Amino acid sequence: MEQLVPLQVLQLFSPHSTVNERLSALHDRILKQMPWVSRIACALYDKPADQLKTFIHSTRKGQALSCYQARLSDIPSLQQLAQQGVCRIIDDVQVTIQAGSEHSDWLLAQQYQSSFTVPLYDQDQLLGFMFFDASQTHAFSLTVQRDLLLYCNLINMALSSELAAVRAVLASAQVARDFVSLRDFETGAHLERMARYARLIAQGVASHYQLDDETIEHIYLFAPLHDIGKIGIPDHILLKPGPLTPEERLIMQSHVGKGVLIVNKVLGDFGLENLPDSQLMQHIVACHHEFLDGSGYPQGLVGDAVPVAARIVTVSDIFDALSSQRPYKPTWSVEQALAELQRMAAQGKLDPLCVAALAQQVQAINWIRATFIDAAL
Repeated sequence: MEQLVPLQVLQLFSPHSTVNERLSALHDRILKQMPWVSRIACALYDKPADQLKTFIHSTRKGQALSCYQARLSDIPSLQQLAQQGVCRIIDDVQVTIQAGSEHSDWLLAQQYQSSFTVPLYDQDQLLGFMFFDASQTHAFSLTVQRDLLLYCNLINMALSSELAAVRAVLASAQVARDFVSLRDFETGAHLERMARYARLIAQGVASHYQLDDETIEHIYLFAPLHDIGKIGIPDHILLKPGPLTPEERLIMQSHVGKGVLIVNKVLGDFGLENLPDSQLMQHIVACHHEFLDGSGYPQGLVGDAVPVAARIVTVSDIFDALSSQRPYKPTWSVEQALAELQRMAAQGKLDPLCVAALAQQVQAINWIRATFIDAAL
């Protein structure tokens, strides 16, 4: 196989395109040598939830699989690959794979004939899996496996680099929170819950708003940054148990602008201003208190001017605030909290599609609430 030249390596690590775009460009190159490779896809592993999640893909034949997740413990074959650090070849998919699960039924329907699966790791921790699917049987000879593993290593490094950059931003935000001993209700459990609610919502509205899995994952990752500006709010206002005065409310609302400054500073410090999804992060921080009817703050945005990512985070944040115990209020039931969101959507404040997407996931909501629990108040 033709050796990779530096230009292709640089393209794979370019910060000016999404990981999905870079994977597609790499697929173009692979197809010149292996025209039968119809699909390349990567699923990420979410260890706390034991879930595999579709992330990026380049699909040239068949229908793409997106917004799909499954527990790794429910897929013994992949779990074994992860534990042993080995690859898997299926030479005849149509004969070997048994119908009956959502993923198996999808795979058989695409008429893929053979597959090659490679576990990915980041610092000895399972990152996810790469899947190569071919339009002919017995497509993955030892020579082809060797060559694809070279590409896998590059993709693995690119993913690790991308996620490391995101984690660096998130870690910096956490250090800032810890440094000022932020004691508001922005607990780790709250941030984890609302981020997971945001992912549920994003998956539910993905087809309407044309969100791919990479964007959904970044909404999930960036959602906990929404109120980072509160580290700049004085404790006597931030922790005030009673109603705020008009002057205090203005100071509290200034956390949005402070948050934008903090995020831009962190992005600049890490040289990440040009990351394709940095704007997504900025939208979440700058617009998560905007309402569609213009009654939000700080800009009073109306309708389509409110970014979709911010609409998603707004719904998830309000839902968790309502359904969680606070010093100033009792816990609302899931049904009560969803009813309030629906009321706000009917008033024109919240995106009704985002509210409906969350309301359709009561089972997942209950799992999140039971798994990520606040310490006793």
